[in-house]
Amino acid sequence: MKKFFLTILILTAIEAFAQCDIKNRVLADGSMVYYFDPAVFYTTKSKSLKINIVTDKENYFVALQPIPFPEKKVGKKITDDLIIHLANNEEYKLPHYDTQYFQNDSIMQVLYLINNKDIEAFSKFEAVVASINMKGTEFIRDYNFKLHKDEIIKQLACFLKKEEK
Repeated sequence: MKKFFLTILILTAIEAFAQCDIKNRVLADGSMVYYFDPAVFYTTKSKSLKINIVTDKENYFVALQPIPFPEKKVGKKITDDLIIHLANNEEYKLPHYDTQYFQNDSIMQVLYLINNKDIEAFSKFEAVVASINMKGTEFIRDYNFKLHKDEIIKQLACFLKKEEK
């Protein structure tokens, strides 16, 4: 019985540690960004959406990876703000920051800036719906989140905990 509880304790500790697996990358301009692997928030046979938090230690961004995504020429025209609804029944408008294509243009990522005044709400309430204008593929695409609704909360908690130290 003691082995069983010890195993559960070790697995819980590993899972807690893995949740804060912050990665970093140096951008072309020499600046460093910190991020998590994207989590799937929404998936169907025809479309999916992965989301993660990215920070440069000054600002926090919601990074979206939608599938399908428009070709680069059209995708670079995505400049509209992201509308995201949280579980507190509030709607937040995140300004578009950048649209990026990487890994030989096989992944498209759109960055949206989280306003500093909204960090607390994003740290407490699950994401429910995101609306994005996917120029060239359709008009406004709504994603009603089904999976990992609390992933933004977890990722922000890791970043904010690191900043306190």
